[in-house]
Amino acid sequence: MAKPIGARCNLACDYCYYLDKTRLLGQPHGAAMSDAVLDSFVRQICETTLAAVIDFAWHGGEPTLAGIPFFQRAIELQHRYAGGRPVRNCLQTNGTLLNDEWGAFLAANGFLVGLSLDGPESITDAHRRNYAGAGAFANVMRGLRVLQRHVVEVNALAVVSRQNVAEPLKVYRFLKDCGLRHIQFIPVVERLAQDGSLAGPPGTELQGESLTMAPWSVPPERYGEFLVTIYDDWVRNDVGRVFVQLFDVAMYAWMGYKAPLCWFTEECGNALAMEHDGQIYSCDHYVYPEFRLGNLLQRPLADLARSQAQEAFGRAKAELPGYCRSCSVRFACHGECPKRRFAKSPNGEPGLNYLCPAYKRFFRHVDPTMKRMAKHLRAGRPVTQIMQDLARPGGLR
Repeated sequence: MAKPIGARCNLACDYCYYLDKTRLLGQPHGAAMSDAVLDSFVRQICETTLAAVIDFAWHGGEPTLAGIPFFQRAIELQHRYAGGRPVRNCLQTNGTLLNDEWGAFLAANGFLVGLSLDGPESITDAHRRNYAGAGAFANVMRGLRVLQRHVVEVNALAVVSRQNVAEPLKVYRFLKDCGLRHIQFIPVVERLAQDGSLAGPPGTELQGESLTMAPWSVPPERYGEFLVTIYDDWVRNDVGRVFVQLFDVAMYAWMGYKAPLCWFTEECGNALAMEHDGQIYSCDHYVYPEFRLGNLLQRPLADLARSQAQEAFGRAKAELPGYCRSCSVRFACHGECPKRRFAKSPNGEPGLNYLCPAYKRFFRHVDPTMKRMAKHLRAGRPVTQIMQDLARPGGLR
């Protein structure tokens, strides 16, 4: 996950976990990835990737601030080093800077775009604003229309906060009405130190009993109901037409496959993040000095990825409280992301995921329909058969 302009962004969203990196990392104003870092990054990714298709993910901050020429250069380097293998690029953006020039470039080069959009105007603008305090919704929607006009593949990245968690169907149906058919719901969970700064995940410096939950953090029980409500609407009406990332994750688990999202795998460590200056960190959510692995200009990226520190980071995810190890849905959850493991279990064990009640509620609720869909798939029947099953009198009986 490469960050061509680091944490810089043209928005100042309340819940952003990355804006504070400009202070934490001592990032100068206007910092951007040099050609030396870009060249080394693309070359090393191409040289070390064994897959038939080479994937690049561009994040921020707001990566479009790097400008089209930066990404044109990245494409040139990919063609130079990929050895004829196909390359895929994913760009995560707030969409507010997109215009027809961007749309034409992204379409011509087959980019997948992850667009941040939390719901209708009142919901999106509650937290997504620029530095002058103006809501971002109108410009995000303009950017979405640019992408759709140029037929760019788009995924919706919807942050679920305390503000919109009470309106699950309003959020879900709005995104569908916008023509978005691939949706990721991203729960926002942050803690604040006494000075109001973000505390960071377990293992970072700002820890202790004095931390408080950020006011925008989603309450676990309500997030569980949010997921269940949307799932019930989806499983009756939209299977095969709308793809919600967490529902895909559940289907993988019920089929006995490894989850396609690192949050729900038994171990992690394969989703490293690279800052604009070439510094490599264990994960996008662990861009802190304690989790800096080194710089790819000074040490090969492959060595950093296979370092003892990174392997230990990945294995640590499997260390769960006894409460988790005996849980009936552990096979689907695996304790979710370690960055949220700062709660205590009912018997006082540390290391429980803050969102545990949400995932228990969701995964237990979907069990009957997931089992039926898995049965259809194993029998060679389309998974969409579940909608007919549920429409019959008696449902799954």
